[in-house]
Amino acid sequence: MNAEEAAARRHREKMAKRKLVQDAEVASKGVASKGLLMVHTGAGKGKSTAAFGLALRALGAGWKVGVVQFGKGAWQTGERRVLEKLGAEEGLVVWHTLGEGFTWETQDRARDEAAARRAWDKARELMADPAIRLLVLDELNIALRYEHLPLDEVVAALKTRRDDLHVVVTGRNAKPELIASADLVTEMTLVKHHFAAGVKAREGIEF
Repeated sequence: MNAEEAAARRHREKMAKRKLVQDAEVASKGVASKGLLMVHTGAGKGKSTAAFGLALRALGAGWKVGVVQFGKGAWQTGERRVLEKLGAEEGLVVWHTLGEGFTWETQDRARDEAAARRAWDKARELMADPAIRLLVLDELNIALRYEHLPLDEVVAALKTRRDDLHVVVTGRNAKPELIASADLVTEMTLVKHHFAAGVKAREGIEF
């Protein structure tokens, strides 16, 4: 056996052992139907982008998807256009942008609280719709950070949602109580961002 053949054999043996470990780990997981509560947080870019990528995957699986956007104004974004277009034929996308812009733009706490309440009421409505399999609550973390909604109410509703509903919550500064209740938490870490170099948000990249 030459050196190349020996290296190939060692690789096969190594991967065979790895497969045994991986297969055993997968086999040990017994919960297959539980709806997941997922949180995308952190200072880095990509929280909403990842959530909408998940929505695209869900559409590909034939799921009905709901989206409620907190805080963001009602501008048209690329992800909304494409997801609504993809889901239009079978009515698989329900999208509600119910914010009035970022809180530093409105500068009116009462308006911000009222907008957050409208968005949360719509989220509760979609949570109760048995046809929806995935619900994206975009920037809900911001509404909770600024106390535009009662944290206890939101966490309790998410914890007691129906068993087959997957929910993904986005936004910076996720509350510890929400993180503790979640099944999956991803923190986007900021390493470098073009905005710091004077590059404005651009269509197709940021929206």
